[in-house]
Order: sequence, then structure tokens, then C-alpha cells
Amino acid sequence: MIDKKDLPIKIIVLTVILDSIGIGIMIPVLPSLMTDVLPGKTVAEAAVWGGILASIFAVMQFIFGPILGSLSDTFGRRSVILISLIFMAFDYIIMGLATSIWLLLFGRILGGITASTHATAAAYVADISTSEQKAVRFGYIGAGFGIGFVLGPIIGGLLGEIGPRIPFFAAAFVSALNAAACYFFLQESLNKKVQKRFSLTNINPFKTFGAIAKFDGLKAFLMVFLMYSISTAVYAAIWPYFTAERFSWSPGMIGLSLTVYGVCFAFIQGVLVQPTINLIGRYNTVLFGFSVEIMAMILIAIITNGWFLIALTPLASLGVIGQPALTALMSDQVDESNQGSLQGVIASLTAVSMIITPLSMTWILSKFSNKNSEIYFPGAPFIASAVILTICICIFLFWAPKKKL
Repeated sequence: MIDKKDLPIKIIVLTVILDSIGIGIMIPVLPSLMTDVLPGKTVAEAAVWGGILASIFAVMQFIFGPILGSLSDTFGRRSVILISLIFMAFDYIIMGLATSIWLLLFGRILGGITASTHATAAAYVADISTSEQKAVRFGYIGAGFGIGFVLGPIIGGLLGEIGPRIPFFAAAFVSALNAAACYFFLQESLNKKVQKRFSLTNINPFKTFGAIAKFDGLKAFLMVFLMYSISTAVYAAIWPYFTAERFSWSPGMIGLSLTVYGVCFAFIQGVLVQPTINLIGRYNTVLFGFSVEIMAMILIAIITNGWFLIALTPLASLGVIGQPALTALMSDQVDESNQGSLQGVIASLTAVSMIITPLSMTWILSKFSNKNSEIYFPGAPFIASAVILTICICIFLFWAPKKKL
């Protein structure tokens, strides 16, 4: 029998699982899709265009993330989640039908405008959780994302062996299924007593940034989160292109690698987050996760055997253990009525990282993947990311407030 008290968190985690399945399905076939719409281009050259599309998507998220976060503080989380899922389904259909880079661009703009599922889900969790519950429940969201990455990439890899378009239609179906599940089973979480009145000034994304930044101690955390997101976005930005270039992996093998990562990711976020926080505290959990991530990035950069890379996956995924602790620290800095706005700002900072990282890291990959150049080193983007994350640790150590952590 289902405990009604636990039903909301189960539904929201299921929403994240289904949403990440939709995202994961398409990743293994991105190199094939890009070379399909850009005939004559190599994988490394097509990766640059893939980075441009990812950055355009992120620009839309940056602009509309705080807007949708503020709207969720006014009209509720459920409506925003439903709208996001419906438009993501349309985005996947457009990508599946696209025969030119410009149609892909249109689809990414449409999807980026409404891609607020995870941010609003995090606000939903903040609504229904106590301060002590937040870290572990944010970990559940991360675990849901990981489970989706267990299922999505392997499905996408298998479907991609049939054709590079098929996974996008499957992703559209999953998003539509997700929307239906939320429509019938997800209840609104926002307390009417703390709902904000709707105002056009409240949907100004830069105003939202200013309002959130006024909370004591939050500025340093937001800077840390931005640097962390820029560095770790290297995986999403270049993984399919990097593995196709470095190891000549097929869509099926790319999907397998992401599935292994997803299994480890889900286990770490769903099982290890709370025990680690109980043992060493949230502050030290962040530091531990960041340090492991740096080590993993350096090793990934220098590995020349694909099976060694698969074996390294547990270490690489262990780095994510610090992210829920960092999110919980930020959530505790704001009051109940601003949780949606905070999560919208976090979504926008994530979007900033996905504006910067795909453009920069695919460019680095392209430059160091030219076999005619003096240095052939496809792992260079991971070294660059490790340097950024090292700077991030310094900011966290010297600027982030340490009281009540």
C-alpha cells in the first residue's frame, strides 16, 4: 500500500526519471544526426555545430529559467512542469524530422524556452521538505536523473543502430507519457499562503537574480555553483563526440557507456548522499565531490583505451555526490516564498554553463582532434575543466560561509 505522505516525492522523482530518459535517448545518436544534416563534415567538425545548438538551447534556458521559476511561485509548480513536458515533446519531434541545421536550431529554441522541468521539480521538493530532508531528497532527484540515464542511453543506442532519427520520436513519446503522468497524479505543492502576486516586474530574469543575490551568504554559493556547472558540463557537451573521435565508438557503445554512468550516478545520489553528509557534513561533502571530480577528469583526459574508460566510470560518477549538498546549502539561504525563484536562478546558472561549455569545449576538441596538427589530444577539454573546477574549490574554501553547514 502506498503511503500518501511519500506519494508526492515518488511522483516528482518519476517525473525526473521519465524526463531524463527522454534526454538520454537522443545523446548516443547526436554525432550521427549532426553528420547527417551536415554532409561532408567530420565528427569533430560536426561537434562544433552541436555545441552551437546546445548553447542556443542554454541561452533560452538562461532567459526563461528565472521567468518560469517566478511563475511557479505565482501559479504553482504543477502547471509549469506540465507545460515544459508538452513543449519538450514537440522539440523532439522537430529534431526527429529536421533535414537542416536551421530546423534543428528552431527546435532547440522552442525546447530551451520551456525546459524547466528539473528546476521546478527541485522547487517542488523544497516545498514539501524540511531543512533536514532537503539534501537527501535533492539526492533522490539526482538519483532519478541517473536512473533515466541508465535506461535512456541504452534505449537510444539500440534504436540508433536502426536509424539516427528513431530515438527522437521515442523521446517525444516519453515526454508525452511524462506529461500524462503528471496531469493525473501530481498534486500542487505550493502553499497558497506564500504564493506571490503576479507582476510583470517579477518575470524579469535579471530582477530575479538581483532579488536572490540579496540573501546573505548566497552570492559565494551561486558563484561556486556556476563554476562547478561550467566544469562538469563538459560531459554533456562533448561525450558522444569525444568517444566517437577517440575510441571510434558506435551509438550502441556510447549508449552503453552512459548507461554504466547512469547506474553509478543513481546509486551514489540515491544511496550514498545522506550517509556521507551524516559522516562528514554538507560542507566537506561538497569538497570531497569536487576533489574526486578533478581526479576523474584528469584520468579521462589521458586514457587511450575505451574499456579503461568504462572501468573508470564509478570514480567519475562519485564526483556528483557534492551537488545535492551544495543545492541544499543554497536552499537553506532563502525563505519558503523564494524557493521557486532560487531554483529558477540555479537553472539559469546551469544554462550559462551550457552556453559557455559546449562552445568552448567542442572548439577545443576540434582543435586537438586534428590529426594533422602538432598535438593530437582529444582529452584536452577535460584538462581545461579540471582547471576550472580547481578554481571553484578555491572560491568555496575562501568565500563561502561556513556557519550552520
